[in-house]
Amino acid sequence: MKLSTSLVAVKKITSNKPRSSFPNDELEQAAKLILESEGVINPIVVRRTSLQSYEVVDGDFEYYAATRAREIDSRKGEMIGVFIVEPENEESITKQVELLRKSNVVFSNNVYPVSDSKESILRNIELRMTNTEARVTNVESRFDNRINELQADFKHEVKTINERLNEIENRIPRQIEPLEALNTLSLSELTSKLKRVNVNSKIIEKIISDREKVGKFKSFSNVVERIKGLGEKTLLKIIDSFSEL
Repeated sequence: MKLSTSLVAVKKITSNKPRSSFPNDELEQAAKLILESEGVINPIVVRRTSLQSYEVVDGDFEYYAATRAREIDSRKGEMIGVFIVEPENEESITKQVELLRKSNVVFSNNVYPVSDSKESILRNIELRMTNTEARVTNVESRFDNRINELQADFKHEVKTINERLNEIENRIPRQIEPLEALNTLSLSELTSKLKRVNVNSKIIEKIISDREKVGKFKSFSNVVERIKGLGEKTLLKIIDSFSEL
C-alpha cells in the first residue's frame, strides 16, 4: 500500500500528551508559520479511535501547533496533514516512526513501551489521565450543544404558539357596546346590525347624520333627546340587539 497523507479536521484529533509539555512561545511561533504556509511540512501520525475521530501517535508538538493555528484562524487552521495508521500499513509506519522520529509510540489497544522506571510509569498515568480529560471535555461540549439546541427549539415553539394564539384572537369578533356602536359604526354597518330588530332605516340615517353634525352621543338619554322619532322602546331594541350578538 502506497503511503500518502490525508487531510483531517484538527478538532477531530486528540493527544494523550498534555499541551503544557511544550513551551507556549514555540507553539505560538509554529502556529503562525503553519498559517503562513497553510499547512504542516511534517505530517503527524494518527490512529483511528472511531470513524470520525483520531488520536496522535507521533507529532504531538505539530498537533498542538495546528490547534493553536486553528484558534487564531479557524478557516486556515481547520485541517492538518496526517498519516493514518491502518492495519495494512501499521508495521511499516511503526518502523519508520521508531527509526526516523525516535518517539514513544502508542498504537491500537493502547500498548505502551515497557519500562520499569518510575518516570515512565508516571508519564503513562499522566497520558491516560489527559486522554480521559479530553474525552470528558468532548462529552461536555456535545452535551452543552444539545442543551442549546433544545433551548432554541423550545423558544421557537413558544413563539409559534404565541403567534398562533394572537392570530386566533384577532379572528374573534370584538364585542362592541351599544353606545360605542351608535358613535362609531358606519351607515352600512349600523344598518346590518339593526335590520334583525326591524329598526327603521330613517332612524338609522338620522343617527349617522346627527352624529356627524353635533358630535358623539354622551348617553342613551342624549340619543333619545337628539333623534326625533326614536323612542325609548326602539332604543331598548337597539341595546338588546347588541347584547345578543
